[in-house]
Amino acid sequence: MNVKPYAERIRIRGLVQGVGFRPTVWNFANHCKLLGAVWNDAEGVLIDAIGCKSAIDRLIELITQQPPPLSKIDAVERQPLALLDRPAYTRFEIIESRGGEIRTGIVPDAATCDACLQDIHQPHNRRYHYPFTNCTHCGPRLSIVRAIPYDRATTSMAVFQQCKACLAEYRDPADRRFHAQPNACPACGPRVWLEDVAGKALHEGSDKEPLELAAKLLRSGAILAIKGIGGVHLACDAGNELAVATLRTRKRRYHKAFALMATDLAMIRRYANVSDQEEALLKSSAAPIVILRQGGEEMLAPAIAPGQRSLGFMLPYTPLHHLLMGQLARPIVLTSGNLSDEPQVISNNAAHDRLSAIADYWLLHDREIVNRLDDSVVRVMDGDARILRRARGYAPARITLPDEFRGTPPILALGGELKNTFCLMKDNQAILSQHMGDLENGATIKEYHRSLELYGLLFQHDPAVVVVDYHPNYLSTQWGQQMAEERKIHLESVQHHHAHIVGCMVEHNRSLEQADVLGIALDGLGMGEDGALWGGEFLRVNYREFQRLGYFKPTAMLGGAKAMHEPWRNTLAHLLSEFAWDRLSNDYGELEIMRFLNSKPIANLQQMFERGLNSPLASSCGRLFDAVAAAIGICREQASHEGQAAIEMEALIDHEFLEGQETGYGYRMEWIGGQCVLGWQPLWHALLKDLRRDVAPGVIAARFHQGLIQALTETALQLCRQQRLNTVVLSGGVFQNRILLEGVSRRLREQGLTLMSPRVVQANDGGLSLGQAAVAAARQLNRIA
Repeated sequence: MNVKPYAERIRIRGLVQGVGFRPTVWNFANHCKLLGAVWNDAEGVLIDAIGCKSAIDRLIELITQQPPPLSKIDAVERQPLALLDRPAYTRFEIIESRGGEIRTGIVPDAATCDACLQDIHQPHNRRYHYPFTNCTHCGPRLSIVRAIPYDRATTSMAVFQQCKACLAEYRDPADRRFHAQPNACPACGPRVWLEDVAGKALHEGSDKEPLELAAKLLRSGAILAIKGIGGVHLACDAGNELAVATLRTRKRRYHKAFALMATDLAMIRRYANVSDQEEALLKSSAAPIVILRQGGEEMLAPAIAPGQRSLGFMLPYTPLHHLLMGQLARPIVLTSGNLSDEPQVISNNAAHDRLSAIADYWLLHDREIVNRLDDSVVRVMDGDARILRRARGYAPARITLPDEFRGTPPILALGGELKNTFCLMKDNQAILSQHMGDLENGATIKEYHRSLELYGLLFQHDPAVVVVDYHPNYLSTQWGQQMAEERKIHLESVQHHHAHIVGCMVEHNRSLEQADVLGIALDGLGMGEDGALWGGEFLRVNYREFQRLGYFKPTAMLGGAKAMHEPWRNTLAHLLSEFAWDRLSNDYGELEIMRFLNSKPIANLQQMFERGLNSPLASSCGRLFDAVAAAIGICREQASHEGQAAIEMEALIDHEFLEGQETGYGYRMEWIGGQCVLGWQPLWHALLKDLRRDVAPGVIAARFHQGLIQALTETALQLCRQQRLNTVVLSGGVFQNRILLEGVSRRLREQGLTLMSPRVVQANDGGLSLGQAAVAAARQLNRIA
């Protein structure tokens, strides 16, 4: 009995291009004895499948249960294919990509897979020791792509014509390198070389490979500029204190921790503690920097992470790094190739121009980096991996919003000033850019504009709405206002802390019409709806709007922006806001912090405080951390990077005391105009008394954290009862503090509340653009309705 032929057209949406999806479908379809074809188009992957219905059902089952490792299926849509619409298929085949409106995604760059690692370590393999080995399961993606569909001609690999052997792999659906766009080998692909400061190749006339010479130079104490997959890094021996100190001086990065690369997990465990969850992150295809607790039997150079008890480690994620690290006995520093605060350089010429005063040698290659990608940073806190910097390995993977967001017009959200990202949104799909950096830097602004243009081309995104922060002086805000005026499109402004909370709601798939949440947003600074500077906020939040329920007592920022870089100014402002200075000097004048403050032009500073001269009020939690840190001698005179004082104070905590005590410094709760205001006079009373009693700084740091946890949780409980809320969302850069996040989360869960905090989106300002886009989308949908 003949079975009547049946045909379907099957649409696969998601991250399904450049990951070996078509050959996977081809193999499954042949296994199921189907006729038809599979191809890429602008919306993802399309399949024509002809055979019996049970065989097509089996094909779908195999695709969804065994997709390629780097793929992510968002949707499978099936529809019958009418007899007249069926092409005359005689087999199942893979056909060329087709154009149209771009709806599919670009897969993030992926760490080298195990199969390719085997290739580069097998002496008889033609890719033995080849530093650009890859396949459809690994290698560069976003870093080399210029357009969609993702084909070789639209990448920086277009200039490398494949040899006969590579072309055969590329064309063979049964090969794991089928349509692997960066596919290459030593005969036809990119090459690597080592140069000195004059640009002379050091391995000419030598039988030593460039990577062997590079390893030898690192062992000797040299600083190397190494071009990788998403940018150029600066490297030195992490066990050589002189080399590390020299790199700090030349790079002008005096305190911020350096990232490290180790050969394998065994090497990392010599210096740090690694949990199973952290091990999985290190070995994942994203291969991020993972923040680990210092431990093990050996020590690295103290200048790696001054004032900290953690180390940021990553494993090799390209064949080049694997081959280099395989020749080294201990980790290397691998930090961004730039002067402090500048964007990482990505071209060979820029590597020489911008790093000539830093590097001693240059390990370069001739594959162009199209898109700069910093290394991503992740920390495990409260049981989950938390992305602190979202870049290589994670961007630009799409974030799916709840179904109610379908119908959203194209939106471009431009983020904030620091740790900037931007976000493209359409329907219920958001594309969050990689970490761009601080827009205070001219070179970063140039890169920001270039990336905005590139993303618009890659995703054919023509915004109907542009979204900015409230702060009028943010360059992203000014750029958005200019764009809206020039293009005659709608401009939406979203309050800073509203965006923080909503960004977290998005990643937790909070429905558009679900009940409001209590948002606790703690950060450095953000412009409030009243034009004041906020940063310690309790908000009633939904996607469209928010209501301020409470805040930290505003305190002067003496000297304005100087207070962000000179923590002692915050200590003085807090003391002046709570005490009479003469009385304070009489009672505590013998304290070292008081002698320090009295050495400053105290009369002028008091006048500034009293008259509000260049001393704007801010309800900032970040500035409270700075004030307490400076009082106990941390970063008192100068903080060289954002969050330095808070990071070092967290590291200083006496954990034995912390675990043995449940209470910390007190606080004062007042109700002003129907809003809850937290004041810190009890904290400062107790802290000054502890300083007088010579209590250890680690104990003071612990008591401060305990007291803040208690203040936040008790205030949250009171507001939740008052407002009849049962969900609390924690966000803002201060919640990158593990002690604070875990303490607040644990106590609120114990009271039966539902907790949400950022995981795949940064708690810091890198998550603002997603929140901005979601708020604007909710408002647009409300207007359409």
